[in-house]
Amino acid sequence: MVTVYSQGVNQSTSGTDKVNSIINCHLLTGRIGKPGMGPFSFTGQPNAMGGREVGGLANMLAAHLELDNPRHRELVQTFWGSPAIAQRPGLKAVELFGAIETGRIKAVWIMGTNPVVSLPDGDQAKRALARCELVVSSDIVENTDTNVFADVLLPALGWGEKDGTVTNSERRISRQRAFLPAPGEARADWRIICDVAQRMGYAGFDFSAPHEIFDEHARLSAYRNEAGNEPGNGGETTDSQGKMNNGHVAGDVPRVFNLSGLVALGRERYDALQPIQWPALAVNGAAQRGTARLFGDRCYAHADGKARFVATPPRAPIHAPDDEYPLTLNTGRVRDQWHTMTRTGKSEKLAAHVTEAFVDLHPQDALSCGVREGELARVSSRWGTMVARVQHGGGMSRGSVFVPIHWNDQVASDARVGAVVNPEVDPVSGEPEFKHTPVRVDRFDVAWHGFSLSRHAPVLDGMTYWTRVHGAQFVRYELAGRKPLTDHGGWAQALFGIDDPHADWLEYEDRTAGIYRAVHLVDEHIESCIFVSARPELPSRTWLAGLFGKDRLDEEDRAGLLVGQPIGKGVDTGPTVCSCFGVGRNTICTAIREQGLKTAAEITACLKAGGNCGSCVPELKKLLVDTELERLSTA
Repeated sequence: MVTVYSQGVNQSTSGTDKVNSIINCHLLTGRIGKPGMGPFSFTGQPNAMGGREVGGLANMLAAHLELDNPRHRELVQTFWGSPAIAQRPGLKAVELFGAIETGRIKAVWIMGTNPVVSLPDGDQAKRALARCELVVSSDIVENTDTNVFADVLLPALGWGEKDGTVTNSERRISRQRAFLPAPGEARADWRIICDVAQRMGYAGFDFSAPHEIFDEHARLSAYRNEAGNEPGNGGETTDSQGKMNNGHVAGDVPRVFNLSGLVALGRERYDALQPIQWPALAVNGAAQRGTARLFGDRCYAHADGKARFVATPPRAPIHAPDDEYPLTLNTGRVRDQWHTMTRTGKSEKLAAHVTEAFVDLHPQDALSCGVREGELARVSSRWGTMVARVQHGGGMSRGSVFVPIHWNDQVASDARVGAVVNPEVDPVSGEPEFKHTPVRVDRFDVAWHGFSLSRHAPVLDGMTYWTRVHGAQFVRYELAGRKPLTDHGGWAQALFGIDDPHADWLEYEDRTAGIYRAVHLVDEHIESCIFVSARPELPSRTWLAGLFGKDRLDEEDRAGLLVGQPIGKGVDTGPTVCSCFGVGRNTICTAIREQGLKTAAEITACLKAGGNCGSCVPELKKLLVDTELERLSTA
């Protein structure tokens, strides 16, 4: 029995209790410490374990040592030779930004994150940074919602430019070696921190390379870490019988996190380090191969060797739906994007799958809210609002809505769902309640919908709604406006900055239906195009995107641009389903119908779709079902 859980469990005001409940179940049934059993957290970051090992949270010390344990504080302070050490936890992210807004914190250094987008109550994060006296940001992307507020912007290294180690969920430490040179003046975070610390007069930051930092990390993990030194429960008292005050026999136990076998590797052995699971102990002066599994002997990290159950009385979310905000907002990721899109949003392959923010809700809820699929809607809570496209494809249950977390003010006019999310947090972990915010969904009225594709970004002054999508050789914008367009041609040419009266400009207009199409050609190839309609139903973007790869448009292409659809079978492949091989929905559905494909494996054999990373396989299975239902309904 393996329990796989991810952010849906953690991102809750009772997230710590939920995780402890899972562990309790495995302990109670004995399903832990053996092959094929145990709790298994799918963390949101590839180095989440490594961040905790080095004390990367406000309430912990490095090497899994506990900040609220006075013996652990003394141990770290002695090891570092530090004149002082924190006596209480620092501020976690949400309370940190509260302290910034009230002026208790006057300077903040933000490294590799985008809190204006990722934090709950995102407008509060904006207010805090706007008020902060000094905001420093280390990043690899200049233009982010957070960096707008930066007084000092430091160019950092990206993943492929970094040198060090990472640790995954099974405690496996792996060497990460840079495969790209550092661009421009960008430098590693550790080097920037050391330089600043030295300039401020602090000792102990004279590292010259990553292997020296890793050696200190390994030495701290091994410092006073053997039987007879550290109590398993941390600072408990004993009575005259030698019993723990909770009834257990007193005794010391070594800390589980121990890298004694990796001390003093030197540069050469560090560079050659192969993946290894901790604890990695020194045996007869040589490094052990690591420890594949913990607790296989049913001996746990407490003085008496027994595990501990943690009582978890049920607690409801802090805020419940009501008449004003009757729906429950859940947030999360889509398949091909990562966090706040600062990097993945630049990839045309990844952007082709889901192109704009959406609000997914049950069709009956949509009817009650007065919104229809494909239209725009405003999602509101007591903390903020955002605008997204309505859809029903996620199979949402009644009363629940889903909005993805990725879109931000750099790529959309008003799509930051973090502004809507409530700021309540778990009292232990500080994790926000991202999965449960009472909201209301209302129709976002516009006079027209449209989209543009162009080789240069259009002028969007005064645009009510827009979302930017990166494409190959073009940038695409989804557009909508509240003011009716009276002069479509003049408006469209101003949008693209065209002032040449002799420009090769093709256009079609149906004023009664509110339809307008225009194309700007330069030397027989497409420079820009725009399509407008009174309704959200518009021509295929995939087909039009393919025209930007042509050096010269033929007559069929020109005719298709004015008609608003491709002329010729198979030209429109449809929205991308398989990003790895660029296979579209129309191509897949046609193959299913014409070749009688029955399984995802057969689709892969026919079209390659799903044959690389496999992340599109669930969508392939859904298309098989949808196509069969379509066949039965027309039979």
